[in-house]
Amino acid sequence: MKPRWRIRLALLAMLTLTTASACGGAEEQAAPGATGGVTITMWTRAATQAQSERLVAAYNKGHKNQVKLTVIPTDNYQPRIAAAAGAGQLPDVFAADVIFVPNYTSQGLFLDITDRVGALPFKDELAPSHMKLGTLDGRTYTVPHTLDLSVWFWNKDLYEKAGLDPEKGPATLKEFAEQARAVDRKLGKDGKVHGTFFGGNCGGCYVFTFWPSVWAAGGQVMDAEGTTSFNDRPPMTDVFEVYRDLYADGVTGPTAKEEQGPTWTGFFPRGEIGVMPMPSTTLGTMPEDMKIGVAPIAGPDGGESTFVGGDSVGVSATSKNADAAWEFLAWTVSDEAQVEVMAKNKDVVARTDLADNKYSAEDPRVVLINSLVAKGQTPYALRFGQTYNDPQGPWLRLAREAVFGDPAKVPQLNTEVTKSLQQ
Repeated sequence: MKPRWRIRLALLAMLTLTTASACGGAEEQAAPGATGGVTITMWTRAATQAQSERLVAAYNKGHKNQVKLTVIPTDNYQPRIAAAAGAGQLPDVFAADVIFVPNYTSQGLFLDITDRVGALPFKDELAPSHMKLGTLDGRTYTVPHTLDLSVWFWNKDLYEKAGLDPEKGPATLKEFAEQARAVDRKLGKDGKVHGTFFGGNCGGCYVFTFWPSVWAAGGQVMDAEGTTSFNDRPPMTDVFEVYRDLYADGVTGPTAKEEQGPTWTGFFPRGEIGVMPMPSTTLGTMPEDMKIGVAPIAGPDGGESTFVGGDSVGVSATSKNADAAWEFLAWTVSDEAQVEVMAKNKDVVARTDLADNKYSAEDPRVVLINSLVAKGQTPYALRFGQTYNDPQGPWLRLAREAVFGDPAKVPQLNTEVTKSLQQ
């Protein structure tokens, strides 16, 4: 792991690029609440705005203490946190993409809540991937806030028209490819329907949708320290080959190679795709009359896994209202919040013991999605963003060569991924 003083230097470098206007204003400081309690401040990124707003509204309705929520554009969120940290103006509570939580814990931005979490009767049922990335040197700093899992969706109507069993989705990556080909072969002549789709020019899309097939096959994409890449070996290369063949045969649709991310999930809801990896959170936004099957992402020959994404949340290290802030966080992972706020709105619950609750039980697909929380993974790497999410980073170049270009270049490009992880 990179020495902490080097991480802090990196943080200071980021701060020099951020204007003073990015800092939180005085109006966002904690103040006595109108009800006689304490008003704590909370920041979240726009990507999780809906869930955060629902949780805050429900909490404020039933508690003496209150939460004042500020939603920040997702692209501006990391610079805003960095600037606020440098100026000593972090809110009482802030959420963060779970992938970036290790950076914040390493920088000392979160309060140590080990003992508080340990006192929760359901502490062992909190989403394991989120808890792992919120732990540093055996101490706990965050709890799960929102969860978004990668799964396979298939269009039952298209399957039936293509002569497939509409009630039987793929159980292996090879079956995924076979079923996608069948849909494309039977229904793709007009150019409107395609067997599958993926974000071929989007580093984060590859991570979210391809890596679970590696995990399902018993493999890994990095070492445990997040400093060495294994993306030049099976089963990763086997997964690349499946998608490479699908694209070469025209099964993915013509725009997959150029898809940069913003619209990659927009084709399935229009009834244009037979089967594809999708974020679990999109299930509740699908057309009501669309018949959709949901399956775990599998490896080439079976298994199942998922990329457990979403956000974690913690108390800032500089908060003057730590007790009130923790009261809110503890409530967000309680039965009441997880069932009556999250599950009621078809969001993935943050606790494995609540996977089959009264709301999810109404839809077996939701139960399945919830059950994957305990089976999925969230990769750890301090330089995850620079390496895997950055459009100019080495991972996207590797993935594009593997799928669209020359696979022989993958070993050298994998060396560049490892070099980026170790900087």
